[in-house]
Amino acid sequence: MKFILSHPTGNANVRAVAEGLAKAGLLHRFHTTIASFSGTLLDSVSIGPLAEIKRRQYNLILKPFTRTNPWMEVARLIAPKVGLHNFIKHETGRLSVDAVYRNNDKKVADSLIPDFKGEKLGVYAYEDGAKYTFEKANRLGIPCYYDLPIGYWKAARRLLKDEISKWPDWESTLIGFQDSDAKLLHKDDELRLASQIFVASSFTAKTLQDFSGNLAPVTVIPYGYPPVESSRTYTTSSHPLRVLFVGGLSQRKGIANMFAAVEKFGKHVELTVVGRKASNDCEALDIALAKHKWIPSLPHHEILKLMRQHDVLLFPSLFEGFGLVITEAMSQGTPVITTDRTAGPDLIEHGRNGWLIEASNTEAIEAAIENLLLNPHEIAKNGAEAMQSAKLRPWSVYGQELAVALGQPRSI
Repeated sequence: MKFILSHPTGNANVRAVAEGLAKAGLLHRFHTTIASFSGTLLDSVSIGPLAEIKRRQYNLILKPFTRTNPWMEVARLIAPKVGLHNFIKHETGRLSVDAVYRNNDKKVADSLIPDFKGEKLGVYAYEDGAKYTFEKANRLGIPCYYDLPIGYWKAARRLLKDEISKWPDWESTLIGFQDSDAKLLHKDDELRLASQIFVASSFTAKTLQDFSGNLAPVTVIPYGYPPVESSRTYTTSSHPLRVLFVGGLSQRKGIANMFAAVEKFGKHVELTVVGRKASNDCEALDIALAKHKWIPSLPHHEILKLMRQHDVLLFPSLFEGFGLVITEAMSQGTPVITTDRTAGPDLIEHGRNGWLIEASNTEAIEAAIENLLLNPHEIAKNGAEAMQSAKLRPWSVYGQELAVALGQPRSI
């Protein structure tokens, strides 16, 4: 069996899947919006206003398999630069992310035909971009493989509803509650149509227990790590504990708990925050950011560099399908404090290569920070072990494992 893979925008895990399938001889086609390849004309013009294209560069091995549908995505990227913000409004905008996902999904569905010259095919698609493809595939008897990058929405609402009463001043940052009933039904339809479901963490798999009805088998395959930093030095001299947070500035990430915990230690902790605001209408967030170093955005290589300059990454997320910043920090020798609602339990052995804490627990964050202030030698020890963990699981391993799982399809 070969696979038609689709994702409108691409990211590290999608690239790993595509390359893994291609190297295993299992890729039939890869559908996306924008795809650039080294040495091509599109790659050569990826500068200035078109620099975003560079982020859509793929391995040359994928070029023969790739089909693009760029125009709506190009328009979406241009719209905010020319002031057309209503066009990209959540769900309803004609150029919203949701619209781009739907458009790509429909294009893939239209490409499916009853007879692929006798070749047995499967389709592999991602949350919010799979429904139309799966509906057509089901009619044609083509098995459907679904990738759920973040936990199931009903579980998110169950786990996050108390945050509004705990932290009412941060409610505006919980934008996940803004999804319409139609969008949530769309997600459920995708799950029902799937022949097999792939997730990247045990936590994500657990959230699917909130789904009403029968589900296809769920397979957990954690993502890979970026290239490991060749050397890392740790400062032993006395200085404040340098704590880094990277992620969207929403209470879904547990940032209210983080700011409250850090406040306790005053000048003994220096907090750097990298991420964009989920809401521009949260006074509590503005007040908290004013007390610390805030960087709204950085290129990926600069984020990795910043990780190497900090003692620990604090990622106290309350609901996370994986948390790529965890693996990124570990690859740079920066140990991570994270919660039981991320991929942390799949990647971290508490006290050996990082630390696990209970989600939504400010006191647990305080205890983890206090431990490092009292035992600074733990930073280098856990950081070195984090790099060793990263060396054992590069992105290519994730792609290989997924290709193997797909190469042994379940009967349906």
